[in-house]
Amino acid sequence: MKRRPHYLAGAGSLVWLLLVGLPLYVMLAATVQTRTEYARNGPLALPESFTFDNYTGAFSGGFGQYLVNTFIVTASVIALVLLLVPPLAFAIVRSRSRITSGVFRLFLLGLAIPAQAVIVPMFYLISKAGLYDNLIGVILPTAAFCLPISALILSGAMRDISPELYEAMAIDGAPPRQIFFRLVLPLSKGGLSTIVVFSALQAWNGFLFPLVLTQSESTKLITLGLYDFQTEYGINIPGLLAAVVLSTVPVLLVYLFARRALVQGLMGVGGK
Repeated sequence: MKRRPHYLAGAGSLVWLLLVGLPLYVMLAATVQTRTEYARNGPLALPESFTFDNYTGAFSGGFGQYLVNTFIVTASVIALVLLLVPPLAFAIVRSRSRITSGVFRLFLLGLAIPAQAVIVPMFYLISKAGLYDNLIGVILPTAAFCLPISALILSGAMRDISPELYEAMAIDGAPPRQIFFRLVLPLSKGGLSTIVVFSALQAWNGFLFPLVLTQSESTKLITLGLYDFQTEYGINIPGLLAAVVLSTVPVLLVYLFARRALVQGLMGVGGK
């Protein structure tokens, strides 16, 4: 039986496409126009001539260094989270100790503490440790605030693994380390991808810690760089939007590579 087309659904999809595509078009079209052309024709006009001066101008203004610094911070935060959270989540799921359960509940109190509430003691500790105006001084607190929710997400993913699988490997004589690497990690790819994307977004978009814990140009991150571009080029909208595009591309690449495992993690282990 031939199914009739659903015109209402098609119209809704078209409206949604316009809502998503129009802002992207306005942003990308502005970045390849000159400042004069953009002011004369407006944001919705097609570019008369293509130029990449806005992108080269962003790099000549120091944006390349901001990108490198932010990449270092983001990669380091992800590495710390992946190093600490999987064994912690495995211990939480498999241990029957009340101490472990109590430590986990205490650990989750970090979810209720906003960064703004501890920024003053954080500044004092980082300064006393000699890490002020250093990328390490931004990496450590950023990773620390990613740990509680990452542990919660990954422990939930590990709890979805069938207990029979744990028991089967234990009966075969596999030690906990082998169970962790051969069973738990392969079946927790969705949860791992979720915490990677979450940590990357937290580190890449972080503003408070870089603002308070750094001051020199050599340690400036991309969020502060965008703030300076807005101040310095307040009326140069194409230049500012070019910097915004450069700042969003790496995050989109992280999502594109991790999207399949991320969706599986949200649906449950194995995509069920």
